[in-house]
Order: sequence, then C-alpha cells, then structure tokens
Amino acid sequence: METDEEFQLAQRRLKEEGQAALTREERARRRRALDGLDVPHFDEFVVRNGADALVRKPTTILQVNIGLYCNQACSHCHVESSPLRDREVMSKRTADRLVELIDAADGSVATLDITGGAPELMEQFRPLVLAARARGVEVIDRCNLTVLYEPGQEDLPRFLADNRVKVVASLPCYSESNTDAQRGRGVFQRSIQALRDLNAVGYGVEGTGLELDLMYNPGGAFLPPAQEKLEVAYRSELGDAYGVSFTRLITLTNMPIKRFADQLHREGKTEEYMKLLVENFNPAAANGVMCRDLVSVSWDGRLFDCDFNQQLDMPMPREKGDKGSGPLTVFDVDALAMLTGRRLAVDNHCFGCTAGAGSSCSGATA
Repeated sequence: METDEEFQLAQRRLKEEGQAALTREERARRRRALDGLDVPHFDEFVVRNGADALVRKPTTILQVNIGLYCNQACSHCHVESSPLRDREVMSKRTADRLVELIDAADGSVATLDITGGAPELMEQFRPLVLAARARGVEVIDRCNLTVLYEPGQEDLPRFLADNRVKVVASLPCYSESNTDAQRGRGVFQRSIQALRDLNAVGYGVEGTGLELDLMYNPGGAFLPPAQEKLEVAYRSELGDAYGVSFTRLITLTNMPIKRFADQLHREGKTEEYMKLLVENFNPAAANGVMCRDLVSVSWDGRLFDCDFNQQLDMPMPREKGDKGSGPLTVFDVDALAMLTGRRLAVDNHCFGCTAGAGSSCSGATA
C-alpha cells in the first residue's frame, strides 16, 4: 500500500498542507452533504430523536493509541497508520502515567484497550500489558495479524496467551480478494496463517478462555450486515476452508473520516453516505455509544472522547478548574473520575456510530 499512487498522494498532501487543514476540509464536505437534509448538530439531533444527552459516565475502558507506526497501510484506516509514521510513539513517561491513573481508579477501570498503528511494535506495549494484568485489568490487543511475522515478534502469540490478553483482530472479509483490496496484496493469506498460529496457542479454542474476536468493516459506502448472521458466514467460510476458529465477530461501520472520507470524495459518494447514516439513526445505538464510558488517549498523552475524535484532533473539552492549558492530557487529571458528567465532543462524523445496529470498538451497540 505504501507504494500505491493514492497513498503517496495522501502522504504528500499531509506533508504540504498539514493534518489540521485536511481535517477541516473533510469536515466541511460532511457538513455540505448534510445541508440538504436539514440536519442539526449531532448532539441536538440525538436528543431530538429520542436518545439520552451525550455526557460522560464513569470510565470503565481506557483505550490507548501507543503509536501510529504500522507494518501495513490499509485503505480504510481511520488512523492513517503506515510504515512511514515511525516518530509518533508513546514515551515511557506517558505510559507510566497511564498506570498511575489505573491505580487511582481503584478498580473502576476494567479494561485497557491498546491500539495503534500496530501496537505490538511499540516499545511500551509489553510493559503496559504486564502492568495492567498485574492489577487484574483486562487487556485488549487490537492486532492486524500480519504483525506476528515482523522481526522480533516470533514469541508474540505465546506472550499474549501467557498474559491472557484478549485479541481483537482485523479481518475485513473472509474473501481473499476483498481483504487484499483493502489491506494489500498477500495480507489475507498471512492473516490466515496468523489466525492458525493464534489457534495453536489456544486462542479462539473453546474451553481455553483465550478470546480471539475478528473485526469486519464494509468494503464500500454501505452499512455492515447483521453481526450475528455475518458471524455464521465467517465461521463457515474460515472453518471449512482454512480450519480457523474464533470467539466472535465484531462489525464496524466505516467512519466518514480520513482515508475512507477521501475515498467517498473521489467516488462522489460523500452526500449519499452521510444520508445513509442519518436516515438509519438508531436511538438505542446512540445510548450505547462507546464514548459514554471510554477515555481515549493519544500516543502523546492527550485525552479524547473516542479514537475517531483523536484522529480528527478533537480533544476532550476543558472545563473551569482543569490543570494546565491547551488540550487536556493525562498529566492534567488526578483521576479519571473527574471526567464523569462532562459533555462529549461530537460532530457530524458521529452519525457513523449511531446508524443501524450501531458501531463501536466492541461491535454493534443495539
């Protein structure tokens, strides 16, 4: 993917214009697409259509992006990770502060959700896993599967299994052609081998307690099918053809941001897709959005309401009395409990999480 012409163009624009300018541009496209639908701001729309106001509940999930470097550069990636992004990596100081915040939460943080990039390639990945597991906190590793075959990762399946880390693996389709179209030539076969290697140490095998979830996202401008029905197809196709087993399937709606937003723009489908999301708004999905009880932390320690906001540089809103200045960071809060009750930062991309059965990092929400 890093040699793809469109990828190279995106990288040049990022370097020349800067991330802030590109983010403003795609936001304006979404706004223009909604103008003809007479759609108010997202938080007003939510309440007007029967869902609860968007405020924070107590934090139970700490989701951490520990770096944007990745051994892949997928066409749907909302993080825009790639092998070129090797400087945006979490420091030990920031990782240590995360552990302090987990300690200060007195057990209320149940899950440390580690993502990237390819998080396993980051220096702070294994120390964070060990620290969280020592405290009885569940750890999720959001794995692209092919990382298992990067230099130095030969023991990764055993490390994950020994620490009973839950693996959420991206496999956008059980079709080789569809997966390779999104993620690069040869990725599907390497992913299948990685799943077999994870199965070999007990992942996705009934009775082991080692969870291996697969994550699906659509290959175009449409909503994912029903999660339960698609899971049946995944089990049949992967089991029969490749002898692969897994715990459950998670479906994720493509968010109209970053690389997917660029794709929509190139294909002239931005308005069509935004209309699809709005017309399929589900109040139950809105009540279950992950941002209500999740805190997202960027590689440099800034706080966000979700990973999508993080990639759009929409930091958690400051309130009177907060320490420091500028974007709120892990060093500005004494405990995550002080964030409870705050309003959430939302915008028109949030319709992606509330359409149909809903979408979150844990799958459907309604």
